[in-house]
Amino acid sequence: MGTETTRPAVGTALPPLEIPITRTLIVAGAIASRDYQDVHHDAELARQKGSPDIFMNILTTNGLVGRYITDHFGPPAVLRKVVIRLGAPNYPGDTMVLTGRIEELDDEAGTATVRVVGANSIGNHVTGTVTVALTGRTVDRVTVTVPDEEDA
Repeated sequence: MGTETTRPAVGTALPPLEIPITRTLIVAGAIASRDYQDVHHDAELARQKGSPDIFMNILTTNGLVGRYITDHFGPPAVLRKVVIRLGAPNYPGDTMVLTGRIEELDDEAGTATVRVVGANSIGNHVTGTVTVALTGRTVDRVTVTVPDEEDA
């Protein structure tokens, strides 16, 4: 028979992840995602446009949300759907804390849907859900049946 581990139930919380929001993270994320809007790298032009400083773009936020999920579920995790909404900006010098809670487990599809919130000192920066596929082998904290060699 296959090998199994105990998986969490719907409602299980993922451990929080603290991400320091630095100028380097904001600018590097904008460059990496080819977002050259000045509000993501030029503090003076950001202020001229009404922002107190540069701020993180949605593509960097999306990448950090994906990292949070894949770091938790491990290498076999494949992001299937990410739906996020931005709220309070992420400014340099702040910290964003990502938290998650499993909302749904679909045994037939082999997926978990996680509700994610990323909060900073001024409010929720990001909220949304991520559906992740868990296939191929036993994953920490999630049951995935793996056939033994004699069963294959």
